[in-house]
Amino acid sequence: MRRQARERAEPRVGSRPGRIPEELVLERPRAVLAAVRGFYGWRIVLFAALGLAFTAPGQTVGNSVFIDHFIADLDLTRSQVSGAYLVGTLVGGATMPFVGRWIDRFGVRLVMAFVGAGFALALVGMSAVVGFVSLLIGFTGIRMLGQGALGLVSTTSVSYWFERRRGAALGITVAIGSALMSLAPLALTRVIDVTGWRSAWIVAGVLVGVVVVSTALLGMRDRPEHVGQGMDGDVVDPQTPPSAKTGWARGEAMRTSMFWAVTGAVAAVGLIGTGLQFHQISLLGEQGLTPVEAAANFIPVTIATIAATLLVGALIDRVRPRHLIIACMVLLLGAMLAVPFVSPGVLAVVYALALGTAGGGVRSLEAAVFPRFFGLAHVGAIRGSVMALNVGSTAFGPLALAAGFDLTGSYVPAIGVLAVLPAAVIVAALFAPVPDDALLERIRQRRPTAGSEGAPAESVSQRPD
Repeated sequence: MRRQARERAEPRVGSRPGRIPEELVLERPRAVLAAVRGFYGWRIVLFAALGLAFTAPGQTVGNSVFIDHFIADLDLTRSQVSGAYLVGTLVGGATMPFVGRWIDRFGVRLVMAFVGAGFALALVGMSAVVGFVSLLIGFTGIRMLGQGALGLVSTTSVSYWFERRRGAALGITVAIGSALMSLAPLALTRVIDVTGWRSAWIVAGVLVGVVVVSTALLGMRDRPEHVGQGMDGDVVDPQTPPSAKTGWARGEAMRTSMFWAVTGAVAAVGLIGTGLQFHQISLLGEQGLTPVEAAANFIPVTIATIAATLLVGALIDRVRPRHLIIACMVLLLGAMLAVPFVSPGVLAVVYALALGTAGGGVRSLEAAVFPRFFGLAHVGAIRGSVMALNVGSTAFGPLALAAGFDLTGSYVPAIGVLAVLPAAVIVAALFAPVPDDALLERIRQRRPTAGSEGAPAESVSQRPD
């Protein structure tokens, strides 16, 4: 009797071991297919990392190899090129909230395809610049679509596939993308040597168009339920309709102190980190390093950045985010205060490791913490606003340090003034309340129309902060 009961309760597996039960094949084909193929989210991680890597021609790391060619061939001064880059970066960054809304509305797959195509055209257009105005337009296009939009859609895509392991997945994405991106200066320099700088822009545009657009259309999927899976690879019942995306509206998130604590950390790293690295040869030269030694100090920065993205990505799922914010800001503050004491050798490497760890840690934290605090319904719009401030901060960092140097003959006084920024973020992170349902209710009571664009709030207090 027990054997007959077991046979009735358990599906038959057939005569061959490992064969999928016939009942499951008939009733749950998508779930079975998903189980056989494995969790698609890890493929999304690789596709997102690839998209992030191909932002390189729009990043400072990619543009740096073209600056001297612009100056020589377009008859422009270095200040004119820097000014065009600054304005282009600011204008491009201002569009990020709109890109974030498009992600929320149309999904990462479609937006990534359109952004990739637009970025490719903008890169090809850079081959035709003839003066200041056309260079300004070109910088606006590649900074908006490359550094901003493509980076935003790539990292946001991972958030829709992971919840418990979101931090680790984003850490892997950013680490792989950053590692591949670090190869861009060498690759672009080789192409310039062989074909010339104008042809190098065309080559970059063609590669971005082919790789990014095909990755978006053929590889990207917006959400796990589109392939019969659940977040983190959890098994889902195909008969159950997918739940609606829920979360805070952008305006509601921006009314919380924690939003501004995280955004402040991102802006501080963007402004200070970009400024220090932009002037690294000159800055470390003040401390006795040769140009070769100063340039070599980029290596430990890169290593620390990649390691920090992985470490913080793993810790964000286990450690309170406010503690990670504070740790990253302490490292950034320590790197800044160490500048007057840097000398060739160990101290220079320690400075580079602290700077790289702070930058990589904050980038990984930002990508993971906003979906955790505010849900997924409007995460694109929320992160788009942060991206706009981040892009703007990277534009002003080099200018702030250059102005300080021109006024005092040294970078140290300006660095001392800018040290107020990470210190302020530390204080904000210490006292910022955790965004939760109770806080959201108070915000909506104070401002009834604030949630009109949002969906019902999900519980965001599953983990302590």
